[in-house]
Amino acid sequence: MAALSHTGESRKGVSDVLVLGEKPSVALAYAKVLGAKKRQEGYLEGNGWLVSWCLGHLAEYVPPEDYGEKYKKWEFTDLPILPDEWRLAVAKDKKTQFAVLKKLLNRKDVEYVVNGCDAGREGELIFGRVYELSGSRLPIKRIWISSMEDSAIREAFSCLKDGAEYRNLYEASVCRAKADWLIGMNATRAYTTKYFKRLVVGRVQTPTLAMLVERGEQITHFQKEKYYNLHLDCGGLEAVKEKLFDTGEVRRLQEACEGGTAVAESCVSTEKAVSPPKLYDLTTLQRESNRYFGYTAKETLDFTQSLYEKKLVTYPRTDSQYLTEDMGQTARQAVAMACEKYGFSSLYPLEPDVERMMDNSKVSDHHAIIPTAELKAYELQELSKGEQDILQLISVRLLCAGAQKYIYQETEITVSCAGEIFTAKGKVIQQIGWKAIEAEFRKHLGVKSRKEGEEFFLPDVVEGQTFHPVTVSVSEHFTTPPKPYSEDTLLSAMETAGNREFDAETEKKGLGTPATRASIIEKLVSSGYAVRKGKQLLATQDGADLISVLPEYLRSAAMTAEWENRLLQIERGELPGQEFLDGIEELIDRMLLECGELSVEEQNRFYPREQIGVCPVCGSPVYESKRNFFCGSRECAFALWKENRYLSGMKKRMDKKMAAELLKDGRTYVPDLYSQKKGRTFAAYLCLDTEEGKASFRLEFPKKKTKMKILPGREPGRAGLYKRGKTVFTCMKQTPQPAPYRDNL
Repeated sequence: MAALSHTGESRKGVSDVLVLGEKPSVALAYAKVLGAKKRQEGYLEGNGWLVSWCLGHLAEYVPPEDYGEKYKKWEFTDLPILPDEWRLAVAKDKKTQFAVLKKLLNRKDVEYVVNGCDAGREGELIFGRVYELSGSRLPIKRIWISSMEDSAIREAFSCLKDGAEYRNLYEASVCRAKADWLIGMNATRAYTTKYFKRLVVGRVQTPTLAMLVERGEQITHFQKEKYYNLHLDCGGLEAVKEKLFDTGEVRRLQEACEGGTAVAESCVSTEKAVSPPKLYDLTTLQRESNRYFGYTAKETLDFTQSLYEKKLVTYPRTDSQYLTEDMGQTARQAVAMACEKYGFSSLYPLEPDVERMMDNSKVSDHHAIIPTAELKAYELQELSKGEQDILQLISVRLLCAGAQKYIYQETEITVSCAGEIFTAKGKVIQQIGWKAIEAEFRKHLGVKSRKEGEEFFLPDVVEGQTFHPVTVSVSEHFTTPPKPYSEDTLLSAMETAGNREFDAETEKKGLGTPATRASIIEKLVSSGYAVRKGKQLLATQDGADLISVLPEYLRSAAMTAEWENRLLQIERGELPGQEFLDGIEELIDRMLLECGELSVEEQNRFYPREQIGVCPVCGSPVYESKRNFFCGSRECAFALWKENRYLSGMKKRMDKKMAAELLKDGRTYVPDLYSQKKGRTFAAYLCLDTEEGKASFRLEFPKKKTKMKILPGREPGRAGLYKRGKTVFTCMKQTPQPAPYRDNL
């Protein structure tokens, strides 16, 4: 195979071209096709190409404390934090690779650089930050690719695009990152300092958490209601009147109908068709993966990304469920491979309906996820269990999408008795279509078949037919609360969040993007605001506490979805990025104004402020929080931390009793300190000092009480020789003398 140049020709005698992939595995795939075989430190070279990688998000915006010493301490009065000049910093564990990239990006013999990071908003951001930090002035070209197959890579490098075409996409990614930073840093500090409790606010994760909290409250406050279904037996035909809540009404109808005559009022048969499901975008893949296998959204993304890098599936981070109209042959070949690989040939039509899968208007950056030609020869047992599951799921969805419609005839019979209408429904399948593949797949997994694929036969009935006598039975039921969110249903809710708030012309994108929703859920879990319980996702008490204090606009799914819509407008060049950021800053100003007006009572909602002592520095009251005992004066830095380095070295934690005694007496007796040197516990007084307004500690040891040793032959309490340490001394015990004898005169 001839190695490629930027023009598609073999490269000889020209300047080198630098290619940056997002990950080492992607860079290796590029290098193989380009002929860059020689390994160097942090890159590969050969045939006029230099190929390196970024290690994901190699650089991030610096935290507030890097913008000024005062931000090291969280103070409400220092907000808002609005950087005039945004600073980036390279992660410590990625500095070596960045040094390699910086050197490559500034080499004199490099003609231009190719952005080979993932084709999307985040890929643009990863490359752009590295490029900016390096100070490079190299021209930029872009490779836009949806498959890691050699043929796809070869084709993409033969038609590189000008990097300037993606300037709007990069601006949108920068605006997204800045908005997340501004809201996260300012809102988190504002609510944490006001409520004396760490409250982490995120632009997207907080509205997602709000949905979990709301669902939990709906379940908690749900009041179940009893209802009844009335079943009318018409000699082989059962008709039902559903959801009757009034017991008196049920009793009346039962008595009126029992033994009476029923009449068939109508008998209508309708042919209905269910189209095959669409191909997978990332969100629908994550949802069904969770439903079938219990995988989290992140696990599914990781498995799919691995399959992509193994060239077995197309690009995973897509929001499209369609293929482009030039992919007809590709789709047919993929269907044939999947049929053969998974044994569906006997169930599948001779010619798949690939036209149904294709629509250029519904493909933006990337088409739907499908298996690649590499599937045909790949040994599936070489994949992990998770990779095998996801690959099969993607393949089966492709087969379903190209199969025939599911067609059935539905019959509805209405019967009247005692002036009331009862209904019976039946279904006869006329064409199983795509549901045959789904049923076989579910059978393979041991999953119970869905009821909608089952037949329900009704006896032949004609209008006006009478039934006599009829019998009546009553079944008792209860209304059920809404189910807790699973990863499947939460992803669906995130995808459609806020849609009801928009008009029909608005492009609806919900909360986050297909690429970010998994990480949002993981952040909620890792921060302690949500917890997994089996397949359920539940808000914790800390999560509920956070949502309870936030205004609607910070927890609103509609507002966050609108921001996502504006980011899309930036991508298309329809909205200046600064206009979007101005809106974010206005929201922050509004939030700070409202925080500043919180009452003292409201601020103390999580920790009712019981004074435990007086500050030794300024004399203000000292209160307890979750993490420390702090001075009530905002100008004072004094605090006694429950977890502190001095005590933790002796396996001790500051408690309320210790803090109160330190504040009152300056010392507290601790009987169970641990000596790591001697490997045993000891007792001492913990003493409090203050240095420059901050607490410091020292130990004082109680004076030892020496014991008196009684020498042999002596009894306790008697005069004689005694020993204390090495000293022998005499103890003279005075024996009481009897009173003088007197005559009793």
